[in-house]
Amino acid sequence: MANPFQEQLLKAGLVSKQKVQKAKTQKKRDRKAKVDDGSAALKQEIAAQKKAQAEKDKALNERRFEEASEKGLVRGLVTEFKRLAIKLPQHAELKFNYTFNNKIFSLYVDDKLQSQLLNGQLGIVRHEETSYLVPHKLAERVNMLVPEWCGYLWVKDDKTQVVEEDDPYADYVIPDDLMW
Repeated sequence: MANPFQEQLLKAGLVSKQKVQKAKTQKKRDRKAKVDDGSAALKQEIAAQKKAQAEKDKALNERRFEEASEKGLVRGLVTEFKRLAIKLPQHAELKFNYTFNNKIFSLYVDDKLQSQLLNGQLGIVRHEETSYLVPHKLAERVNMLVPEWCGYLWVKDDKTQVVEEDDPYADYVIPDDLMW
């Protein structure tokens, strides 16, 4: 069934067939746009869950920090990583980048320190706008007590590389610390 008003306008020559067809398709689009598929409610629910989880994590971290502060562990930890910090070389040329609070920071290290960082023997702790290069065990302790201070901590991946049988480049190993 066609719209009688549109037919009258067509017969009178006031509109063309293209304009009538365009109006019909626009009407269908508008009808489809008004249909609620529930995705907005689902998105709101997921956002609320993420927000609740973030608040829960923040409260847990604050509680851990307060407990550690009461025990004097945090004060001891600060003095320990300041005492055990590895001094950075004066004329190092390799730039080691790491992210901390969604910002990229850099340290200039030599080959030995870079390999120790990449192999998980060292970690980076950032406290009061200063970066400290510390042994991995100490960086793990800092991460457990005050995760906000841990700048870089190497974590072993359980992912193993899958090699295809007829891969022509299987004999060539790609290094993890490839510098461009």
